[in-house]
Amino acid sequence: MFVIRKSALIAAAIFFAAALFASVGISKANAASAEYARYTVVLDAGHGGVDPGVLGVNTKTKESDINLQIVRLLEKYFADAGFSVVLTRKNEGGLYGLPTTGYKRRDMEKRRDVIEQTAPNLVISVHQNNFIADRTRRGGQVFFKEGDEKGKALADCIQSRLNALNGCDYSALKGDYYILNCTQYASVIVECGFLSNAEDEKLLLDEEYRQKAAYAIFSGALLYLS
Repeated sequence: MFVIRKSALIAAAIFFAAALFASVGISKANAASAEYARYTVVLDAGHGGVDPGVLGVNTKTKESDINLQIVRLLEKYFADAGFSVVLTRKNEGGLYGLPTTGYKRRDMEKRRDVIEQTAPNLVISVHQNNFIADRTRRGGQVFFKEGDEKGKALADCIQSRLNALNGCDYSALKGDYYILNCTQYASVIVECGFLSNAEDEKLLLDEEYRQKAAYAIFSGALLYLS
């Protein structure tokens, strides 16, 4: 009898401990969601429509497609954490209207308008790199606007996570690009890899790797906010 009662007590203790830990886990998750709910992020999938960006060295895969795939993964990571998430480009099309003269400028101005209307805490523009002069160059590279201390801090945090993923030792770089210059909000361009490099191209075409790359960007953003 004593053994049965003792077993019952042990089982009950395990049950209540598990319930307690689950409750604590849920509470922590809710607290994290509540903390990040005050933040808004704009995710910008570079290129789109008649502007494919660079093409994969072997498969000729369009940069614009990979950009959108990674942004969609980022969208889920940020939304699940409680962020308010706004996308500049939600499908394969561009933001320029008709592909007539000046379409690229209109496309970029529309992205600027989305950012300005959103007034976000973070802007992350996703791209893929290309360096034909040296096809051995690979790994993620992050850019920020010169003089933007918040953008630099964000870029440094994301760069550290991409370096860990790719086994690289790059520093975040200053960049003179429209998407960085058009807004006052902390903004970065994240070049996730080099489509001119066969190894990076193969990785970027793999869904599991894109998830890892997206998570590296996401965790870098959390590091910045911490």
